[in-house]
Amino acid sequence: MICTQSSSSMMEGVKVVVVAFFLAFLGLCSSKPEGYVFLEHRHNVEAWREDGWEKHDRLSPSEDVFLTFALKQSNLESLERYFWEVSDPRSSEYGNHFSLSNLTRLIAPSQATLAAVKAWLGRHGVRPSDCMTVLTKDFMTCQMSCEAAEAILVGAKFYRFKHSKLSRPVIRSVEHYSVPASVASHLDFVGGVLHFPAVNGPSFSRLSEEEIVDSMESSKPQDKDQIHIGVFPSVLRERYNVSDTVGTHPNNSQSVAQFLEQYFNPGDLTEFFTLFGSSFKHLEKMTEVIGPDSGRSGIEASLDTQYIMSIGAMVPTWFWSTGGRHESQEPFLEWLVDVSNHPKVPWVHSVSYSDNEDTLDVDYMNRINVEFQKAGVRGLTFLFASGDNGAGCKKKKFRPMYPSSSPYVTTVGGTAFNDPFTVSGEYAYEISGGGFSNVFPRPSYQTDVVENYLKTGPHIPPTSYFNPNGRGFPDIAALCNHFWIVNNLVPVPGVMGTSASTPTVAGIISLINDARLNNNKSPLGFLNPFLYQNAAGMYDVTTGHNEGCLSEDTGFYAATGWDPVTGSGSPNFPALVKAAISNQ
Repeated sequence: MICTQSSSSMMEGVKVVVVAFFLAFLGLCSSKPEGYVFLEHRHNVEAWREDGWEKHDRLSPSEDVFLTFALKQSNLESLERYFWEVSDPRSSEYGNHFSLSNLTRLIAPSQATLAAVKAWLGRHGVRPSDCMTVLTKDFMTCQMSCEAAEAILVGAKFYRFKHSKLSRPVIRSVEHYSVPASVASHLDFVGGVLHFPAVNGPSFSRLSEEEIVDSMESSKPQDKDQIHIGVFPSVLRERYNVSDTVGTHPNNSQSVAQFLEQYFNPGDLTEFFTLFGSSFKHLEKMTEVIGPDSGRSGIEASLDTQYIMSIGAMVPTWFWSTGGRHESQEPFLEWLVDVSNHPKVPWVHSVSYSDNEDTLDVDYMNRINVEFQKAGVRGLTFLFASGDNGAGCKKKKFRPMYPSSSPYVTTVGGTAFNDPFTVSGEYAYEISGGGFSNVFPRPSYQTDVVENYLKTGPHIPPTSYFNPNGRGFPDIAALCNHFWIVNNLVPVPGVMGTSASTPTVAGIISLINDARLNNNKSPLGFLNPFLYQNAAGMYDVTTGHNEGCLSEDTGFYAATGWDPVTGSGSPNFPALVKAAISNQ
């Protein structure tokens, strides 16, 4: 947007002043030279403060900054067409996934784009040796001085920011940045400037101290006919009919993505399986570790590794840790770039990462959606936690999360047992993230079920609270509370969050992939068309609701069929395997 002034009339002058003031308030009126354009806009310029970040010192001109340039890709319409074709069981192309080299030939930026960006950076002293380009050629990460970075991105001013949950600061700008118009047409955004890491993770169930002590006495592994309090692997395996099934195919694999100093301890894994792994065969160690893993183990990392490896048992597992190699890098973006730069990666990825949709630039989210399409075309499954804030609430509107709201990923909501003393049915748990995107329209794979919910569902909130035409989420759900983990060699009860549901579902999908691979079929890849076409293979969750803005802090209610708290329900493993094997 351009800030203008007019003197044609006093009334028009007043109007322009008001508009200019409003735009400045939104942070959209930052100064920029003529011939430059803003590449991104944060509509909530105070989002970093609201999320608990504190601004500290300004960087000195000589300090290093890493910037990731998202170059415009080619043939995006073809990419999306292929994405839907290889992901839809009803398509003749289902499962005909691309190799990374074939994907690169499709979407790599044009030579004109590569030349324009390199020449622009070169004029500011950034040499080719200062930059790393990924195999798909659509991301370029460059190291430069802060002085050079602020000259390249006019308007940016880099500061250190600290958060109480993190030991390391991050480097970001609170000002919007602009680039020459001749360059803007070759870029989607520049990473490491505006986007702050999402600081979230599992929490603990609202148990009293007496209840936790009782849980520790009664929740140790028992025969299946005995009662349980709390959730551990044998409970999940019984509930979802996994029984003693484990992976056997040598080409199967799965991964957990971790960010922001979340590490796992191999000793915790050993102790966890000693306590909870006697009823099924399992791997003793992580197959591969990418990135840093040298600190004290975290609740999130312990939860994710222990449950994906105990549900997707015997499936080779990667721990993909992204701490940000430098304070100016964005861990989530860095992870996506790494996936783009590996010819061979695990088939299933469990990701407990989410951010508020309204704090992100639409162009940024659209580009990240392309990264999800790239993954789906390669046959990769991305499972994202739906978030732990229910429907969310801000200014009397629900607040969807991203990437949970992306139409190109599978989003996992949370449930709880109707009876915590038995392996019983489930109800929608209050923290389960869910709702409707305010940005992305409803995808065709969920049209019928969402329309049915909006017509027949119980207690539908007024549409002033949500966008009924948006992508509805989650897609699937699983138990999310009262999980047992081992953290720093100590058994810990009462862990909860959709970040518990997600590795649980991921492990089940890995076992379904195993069955397909053993039947000479491809991995499932992007799941949603398969899931919505085979909703009968899930346990419908019809009671409960999540939190939100309405009276008594309610959001959406569970319903018969799909609902925006639990999706189509929780998995029934044998039924989903049968459906997966029957597809080509």
